[in-house]
Amino acid sequence: MLFISRLLWGFSGAQLCKFLTPPNFRPSLSHQKSKRTSATALEPGRIQGYSQRGAFTMAITRRRDKTAKAQDGGKGAASGGKPNIKKAAFDTTKKKEIGVSDLTLISKVTPEAINDNLKKRFEAGEIYTYIGHVLVSVNPFRDLGIYTEQVLDGYKGKNRLEMPPHVFAVAESAYYNMNAYKENQCVIISGESGAGKTEAAKRLMQYIASVSGGGNSSIQETKDMVLATNPLLESFGNAKTLRNNNSSRFGKYLQLQFNAQGEPVGADITNYLLEKTRVTGQIVNERNFHIFYQFTKGASQTYRTNLGIQTPDTYLYTSRSKCLDVEGIDDLAEYQDTLNAMKTIGLTQPEQDEIFRMLAAVLWIGNIQFQEDKDGYAQVTDQSVVDFVAYLLEVDPQEVIKAITIRILTPRSGEIIESLANPSQALATRDGLAKAIYNSLFDWIVERINRSLKARGTTAHSIGILDIYGFEIFEKNSFEQLCINYVNEKLQQIFIQLTLKAEQEEYAREQIQWTPIKYFDNKIVCDLIESVRPPGVFSVMKDATKTANADPAACDRTFMTAINSMSNPHLTPRQGNFIIKHYAGDVSYSVDGITDKNKDQLLKGILNLFGRSSNKFVHDLFPHEVDQDNRKQPPSAGDKIKTSANELVSTLMKAQPSYIRTIKPNENKSWSEYNVPNVMHQIKYLGLQENVRIRRAGFAYRQTFDKFVERFYLLSPQTSYAGDYTWTGDSKSGAKQILKDTSIPAEEFQMGVTKAFIKAPETLFALEHMRDRYWHNMAIRIQRVWRAFLRIRIEAATRIQRVWRKKRIGAEFLLLRERGHKVLQGRKERRRFSLLGSRRFMGDYLGVNASAGQGSRIRNAANLPSNEQAIFSCRGELLETKFGRSSKLSPRILVLTRAKFYIIAQHLVNKQVQVAIERAVPLGAIKFVSVSTCRDDWFSLGISSPQEADPLLTCVLKTELFTHMQSVMPGGGFTLKISDAIEYAKKPNKMQLVKVIKDSTMREDFYKSGAVHTTQGEPPNSVSRPLPKGKPIPAKPFTKGRLIKPGGPGGRPSKHTNTTRNTKPVAQPTQSYGTPSVARNVPPAPQPAQSYGTPAAGRSVPQAATANIPMHTRNTSSVSSGRSVPPPPPPAPPATAKAAPTQPQYKVLYEFAGQSENEITIRPGDMVTVQKKETNGWWLVKTPAGEGWAPSAYLEEVAPPPPPPTIRPTPPPPPPPAAKTNGANGVRGKPTPPAPPAKRPAAGRKPAPPPAPRDSGMSLNASGTDSGRSTPTPSLAGGLAEALRARQSAMQKGKDDDDDW
Repeated sequence: MLFISRLLWGFSGAQLCKFLTPPNFRPSLSHQKSKRTSATALEPGRIQGYSQRGAFTMAITRRRDKTAKAQDGGKGAASGGKPNIKKAAFDTTKKKEIGVSDLTLISKVTPEAINDNLKKRFEAGEIYTYIGHVLVSVNPFRDLGIYTEQVLDGYKGKNRLEMPPHVFAVAESAYYNMNAYKENQCVIISGESGAGKTEAAKRLMQYIASVSGGGNSSIQETKDMVLATNPLLESFGNAKTLRNNNSSRFGKYLQLQFNAQGEPVGADITNYLLEKTRVTGQIVNERNFHIFYQFTKGASQTYRTNLGIQTPDTYLYTSRSKCLDVEGIDDLAEYQDTLNAMKTIGLTQPEQDEIFRMLAAVLWIGNIQFQEDKDGYAQVTDQSVVDFVAYLLEVDPQEVIKAITIRILTPRSGEIIESLANPSQALATRDGLAKAIYNSLFDWIVERINRSLKARGTTAHSIGILDIYGFEIFEKNSFEQLCINYVNEKLQQIFIQLTLKAEQEEYAREQIQWTPIKYFDNKIVCDLIESVRPPGVFSVMKDATKTANADPAACDRTFMTAINSMSNPHLTPRQGNFIIKHYAGDVSYSVDGITDKNKDQLLKGILNLFGRSSNKFVHDLFPHEVDQDNRKQPPSAGDKIKTSANELVSTLMKAQPSYIRTIKPNENKSWSEYNVPNVMHQIKYLGLQENVRIRRAGFAYRQTFDKFVERFYLLSPQTSYAGDYTWTGDSKSGAKQILKDTSIPAEEFQMGVTKAFIKAPETLFALEHMRDRYWHNMAIRIQRVWRAFLRIRIEAATRIQRVWRKKRIGAEFLLLRERGHKVLQGRKERRRFSLLGSRRFMGDYLGVNASAGQGSRIRNAANLPSNEQAIFSCRGELLETKFGRSSKLSPRILVLTRAKFYIIAQHLVNKQVQVAIERAVPLGAIKFVSVSTCRDDWFSLGISSPQEADPLLTCVLKTELFTHMQSVMPGGGFTLKISDAIEYAKKPNKMQLVKVIKDSTMREDFYKSGAVHTTQGEPPNSVSRPLPKGKPIPAKPFTKGRLIKPGGPGGRPSKHTNTTRNTKPVAQPTQSYGTPSVARNVPPAPQPAQSYGTPAAGRSVPQAATANIPMHTRNTSSVSSGRSVPPPPPPAPPATAKAAPTQPQYKVLYEFAGQSENEITIRPGDMVTVQKKETNGWWLVKTPAGEGWAPSAYLEEVAPPPPPPTIRPTPPPPPPPAAKTNGANGVRGKPTPPAPPAKRPAAGRKPAPPPAPRDSGMSLNASGTDSGRSTPTPSLAGGLAEALRARQSAMQKGKDDDDDW
């Protein structure tokens, strides 16, 4: 337990629970070796060592070539076991890599080289490429099948280099870093319109929702709502443009909120720059927002009736661009997806009805047309359209006409002016009304989504995903394009600051040696647009609006004059427009109408219209009351977008960014076309070349010394022990020690002033991998000790239970037995069986209550009631009395329940046994039970039935039966009559006494001539013998394995371990039949320089050594043999030429024909080898023909062949065998083979273990297993000569096997 507590010091509660859960814990990121095939890439080295304190040593090595990789069979470097083979899914490692997957590995850093690599990969279907941690994505304009669940699962828990480049890898990295480093993350997706930003954002959300865990319903509901925001906001915010069929016409920053366990608990969406001008007008072959076409095509009949919804060609706002359908977009299916998304997010049906009511109002507002009246002012052409719009907005129709055709102006003089509008001005006001309703509706939907996604728990960290439409350059660019490109300039500025400028500045600040890189800082462009002093474009535009408030054209002229007076190298004024040199290229902006768009102000007449509406939802869309006297100019659109952009930048700067740079390969949305000039232009303005140069010259990872040591101190035995931080120096020296102990090469890192810098990402992955392995090994150690503790606890409980069972189990049966003694009242002689100490009153001996077996068959055959449980069941006999015949005993089955006493008979009918209840006696009908005072087993049931005789029965378990009857008799009315004779009614109402006479010489009782004859029994007052003690069973050791040694503390040997076992060969002497044993103890092992028998010439043997040899093994003359003693064995060979041990050979004496598949056929004279010896007379022998069992009596061991004459002299041959066999005087011409043993080994049966060694030296079946020698047992068919020859060969073999000779 001390070891467990020591290991637990380095674990938090959550980690301990996670590690003790066998064995399916999943680390957040498994830093395994990279499978990416690159000749120049570095990968984490294999773990080369692991100390007992958990320290790792690691070296960074170059990737092996493919040949070496193929030779090792793909085995895991860490475990060396069977690899975890999974189904192939989006795995490009099995094919030749196209180009390079990381642009930092290209040989020449030029825009052309980058473009060539991207083109090769695009044409091969590889759309993702890395620049370090930046992902470059080329829009494929087709489904490549790379976003399936199988592909997603392949990226779970993998670092960036383990899998091919993918948006899932970026999502995994962001999610892992959030959990591991407890820092907010953000993913910035940039690129021009149609490059695939929206798709990338959707795939990021898909991955994070899949891996973020959480099994409860609340977390799953949050995930579903987050995913449901995609179809809903795409319907209201996306549209078909010339460059993209699903172009985002608004910006969105989705912030996913997570708790401390990494589970999503909420989200928040911020929207930017909805292109509301698209509501009222689009260019040819473009469309309005998707929702208008979905609604007009898929609206229900209720909506068509109540809201007047018709087909899209009916409305001006949806038919003006002459594009109603888009290839690849199913408006009906997407309309259903939008409805489902509304339900998932939690929009109620009344809320949905109000949303679609406002959409219908926007559509019908577009159908309001005007013409000039006689005075030249605007006049409505179709009053019915106005009436229906008034119905939808729930206002008076005249209020609608007044709001559109009368303009209320409030100049600075304070006078309120109402001006009648001409048709063109009325149309502009009409469009302003429609845009205002749709823009407010979109903002309300986003706010409603945020209410549903409000965090349902404590928010610890977040991951932000920015999806905003990219840089735009059209033939005519106005205020909308200026705002869009301004936001993209701000995002580019973040990218420059974080990846280029900040990187170089940090290297200089930390005094890191590296080569500076020149780059373009676009801050000058951002200042040109947003600056206040000197005034930028937005400030000049707002000032022009103030100067000429009433006349838009005058405002435009004032603005252009101010532009001409500005001096900036990135600004070029032109006639009626101006050019700004953006990072993505030069853009010419038209001045016509730009100031009016910047005002973004509704006329007070329209605001008054909304205020007079009786629709509550309209008031929710426009909540502010109109102040008729307020002449303060509200914030302009430029002010709003500038504020939003700066807030967005501030939010992004607080998080750790990841980047996805999207590229559009062509303008035709073709999956096969790759427009080189267009892509080259995007490569330049995205700054990919500078990014590659920075990554090649910089460091992939940097961290302060404190955080670095806090993260990786476990990897060094100098800085940690059992999870505790033990370093006493400063954090910088601790970081150096960690890098030293992990064998990181010096060129792979640099130590700055406050931070440690790691050059290659593979080195960081190696450190993370070692850290994960450390926790993994600690978990294994804890699990091992915990399992050992569980085994100890189980074994301890088993021992306690064993002792408890010995004391308590069966106690109730013994108590019932003691009650049985009292039932007999000390008046009946006892049988010895009844007084056994192990005798227990078990009750249901036949198992009548069991669900299966013989007892259940008896119950079923006799149709015993299912509600009656047998208390006692046993076999007995009934005395049958038949007319004209002698009475005889007939077998019966006796069953006692709580209600009746059953006598069941078994009869043989048509050679089939039939079981039936012969008599069922209610217990209340039994008036008495009569027994004798003798030891007999006879008794009668006194029923006194007027129709039937009383049964006279015999049962060996009568005492137990009486005991159970006494406990179940109703009212305790059990009467036991004990007398010299047994009383029963032989016939109805005719009592008879059966005498019991003790005159029998047989052990069993018997009935004859109306009397029972028995023998003398034990005294009536006898009690049961003491309970016999069970055979002692040695307790099992608590543990097994190498963790905790068996035995006591400190690894002391267990008391059950044989500590005196000698592993050296010990002579096993052979005892002849008829020869008494000389020594009862096992003789000691021979000394290395000593052999049995007569010493060699020139040597003297001490007398003590000779005396220690057993008498029957000394080479002395034998009186009983009657023949000469065989010569002594030859001298041992020199120490330099040890003889190899030879396997003993056996000669077949008699022919034996195998009769089964595991027996072998042998013939006389064959030489065989014995593989195993069984004690039942069968040996497993091996011949050239095969292997099988043969009788041991058919075999005779022969002496091994002599060694070569160059090593030792040839021994003289042994004398011929004696003529006598088994002591007989006659000589057999041909011996008769003995009969094989009756019991043959079963096929495939495991041989029985050899018998335990005996302490006596006269073991007749010594197999030599324990001693290391093989001394065969002399056969009964052989004489003394065979025994002596066998002993001599065994002794000779012992000499040959002695390595110390």
